[in-house]
Amino acid sequence: MSLLSANEIRLAYGYQTLLDGVTLAVEAGEKVGLVGRNGCGKTSLLKILAGQNAADSGDIALQRQLRVGYLPQEFELDPEKSVHENISAGAQDLVDAIRRYETGDGSEAELANLLHLIDHADGWNLDARIQSLANALGTPPLEAETGPLSGGEKRRVALCRALASQPDLLLLDEPTNHLDADSIRWLEDFLKTYSGAVIFVTHDRYFLDVIATRIIEIDLGKAYSHPGNYTAFLESKAIRQQIAEQTERRRQRFLREELEWVRAGVKARTTKSRHRLDKFYEIEGIEAPPEEREMDLLIPPPPRLGDKVIELEDAGINVGTATSPRWLFRHLTLSLRAGECTGIVGRNGVGKTTLLKLCLGQIEPTEGQAEVGKRVKVNYIDQSRMILNGAGSLLDEVSEGNEKLHFGDQLIGARGYLRRFLFSDDRINERVDLLSGGERARLMLAKVLKTGGNLLVLDEPTNDLDLPSLRMLEEAIADFEGTTLVVSHDRYFLDRVCDRILAFEDDGLHVTPGNYSYYLEKRQQREAIHRAQAQAAAREAEARRKAADQPSAKPRKLTMAERMELDGIEDIILQAEETAAGFEAQLNDPAFQAEHYDQLPAISAKLEQAQAEVARLYQRWEDLEARA
Repeated sequence: MSLLSANEIRLAYGYQTLLDGVTLAVEAGEKVGLVGRNGCGKTSLLKILAGQNAADSGDIALQRQLRVGYLPQEFELDPEKSVHENISAGAQDLVDAIRRYETGDGSEAELANLLHLIDHADGWNLDARIQSLANALGTPPLEAETGPLSGGEKRRVALCRALASQPDLLLLDEPTNHLDADSIRWLEDFLKTYSGAVIFVTHDRYFLDVIATRIIEIDLGKAYSHPGNYTAFLESKAIRQQIAEQTERRRQRFLREELEWVRAGVKARTTKSRHRLDKFYEIEGIEAPPEEREMDLLIPPPPRLGDKVIELEDAGINVGTATSPRWLFRHLTLSLRAGECTGIVGRNGVGKTTLLKLCLGQIEPTEGQAEVGKRVKVNYIDQSRMILNGAGSLLDEVSEGNEKLHFGDQLIGARGYLRRFLFSDDRINERVDLLSGGERARLMLAKVLKTGGNLLVLDEPTNDLDLPSLRMLEEAIADFEGTTLVVSHDRYFLDRVCDRILAFEDDGLHVTPGNYSYYLEKRQQREAIHRAQAQAAAREAEARRKAADQPSAKPRKLTMAERMELDGIEDIILQAEETAAGFEAQLNDPAFQAEHYDQLPAISAKLEQAQAEVARLYQRWEDLEARA
């Protein structure tokens, strides 16, 4: 028997049908991604599967004693309880079972069942698991009160709560929201090896690619199942759409031919004629598959930029005091040019938004220089969507209530412009505060992008956008002739649009030419070098400790070859440092970057190799000197 099965689920709100006979089954170990446009019914379906809401009709069947964990989009935590208590609430059945078992509350058979439940869910390690989850997902301290936490912090606590009991089935609605890239990678690793089944909704396409073993698309109330991950789904859907188009063409051709026969005045006298006429009316009554509308996102041609867009030279930001400094970053030298798209990544709270403000000239650096070009005109999309007035209408937001608006230097119709962003004419006067998160995201894009700036600054622009809208945004940025600066946790988006990554890491700010995948590759190489150096240092320290424990033992004298090596090693180190400095100078030279852009990834790799060689030579020099 399947863990969960849903049969002919139907749900409507007023005249709008969300789910129209959805049928699905989930087996043990499956990882099922639910996809579809905003408002198609994904969240509603999850709520029905979780038992939170009832369908208008249909049946849900769960395997006996199935344990379910659920992370909704809109969740509730007890503000009076600690972080630990709220997370533990997700495993309340385990907590109760452990208490009853330890007090011997029940018959021998009941205690045996309790023990089976506890062992099956690894209940004896519940506290250790909660601590591990909290560390991995970056929650506030377990003893902290929940009430004062931010929305993002509460979201991470709620995710820990869903994972804590190790349920047989996890239902996760946007689990990557408010997680930084490192936490998302941890969650991916956790779910890939998770023995239970998972049904999840997400707009994170990398997450879908890595986790999903099956994709279910909700489209016009129907559920379409595609085996494999997101990439396989795109290929399968393209075939499905092609077949649907071919079927519709055949239907239209049949109708044209049969219509001529009907117009010829043929009477339905014979049985064959009656059947033919019945078939014509039957096929004529079939509705053509609706055309899938997509957001038509255009960015006005930007005003011409000068040679200088944004220049940072040896810049640093200190958010502490002069006597007790806390540097977000130091010694940052960066030049943004026309046509470039630079992505800023890092953990929550490390200073990404502060760096944006520095680049926009809104704050001054604590040290170094920051300069914004004189011809720069900024378009800024804030992740909080604060520039939208909830009490205003859609028309108020894009055109101050006028029927015309300025699209760059052109005057165009406001209604037609809003239709490009999938807002129909009958919603033109709808209040902004009644819009969904995805609709607010589209309205924000419509409001900001029309102004025609040449520096596009986007702070988490992909939040709440559905997958088709994300693709439209990516294509618009790729075609944009101005400069783009973007903060995002969406790795797929960063791969599609960025040609340089600024990454906040534990040891400082790293600038890497290329997209996000290339940055990750370089980061992994750096980490491998650091691990190798740390291991070498540890081995050397251990060797010295052992040598110190044996004072009578004389160190091995240098051989003739080693003496010659020691005599010449300073010159070799100098040459290696000059080589590394040469690569570094090329990477930091704006003129070289512009002329030899395609060579930057290879030069970056050579720089890291040269720096590793310098470190190795210094270690070798130290070893030889110790024995000289």
